[in-house]
Amino acid sequence: MTWLLVVVGGMIGAPCRYLTDRAVQRRHSSGFPWGTLAVNMSGSLVLGVLVGARLTGAAPESLLVFVATGFCGAYTTYSTFSYETLRLAEAGARGAAFANVALSVSAALGAAVMGLGAAKVVWGG
Repeated sequence: MTWLLVVVGGMIGAPCRYLTDRAVQRRHSSGFPWGTLAVNMSGSLVLGVLVGARLTGAAPESLLVFVATGFCGAYTTYSTFSYETLRLAEAGARGAAFANVALSVSAALGAAVMGLGAAKVVWGG
């Protein structure tokens, strides 16, 4: 049953990732990967909330497997982040590449911490 939860979560997460990335990127004319940044930040926030809910006993393990491993695993994307950073650097936009790394890592980590904190406020802990 666990593998099925991962598969179904991934089947939902992958198209959500693509659609979110495209929707965000359409709103920006720059070559900066705003879509990937938005996907990784929102996925980290969801993961933080879910882990916090699990730690406080408000979410079952099966939900963690479905959402964290399945959905968020397919939704967030380290490989695209890496590729887009290299693409910026190779195009001579080294400042943008550095900004992408610094912003992506700090924003995604911050979103996860905020999600964890929000879960603790909502469900105690």
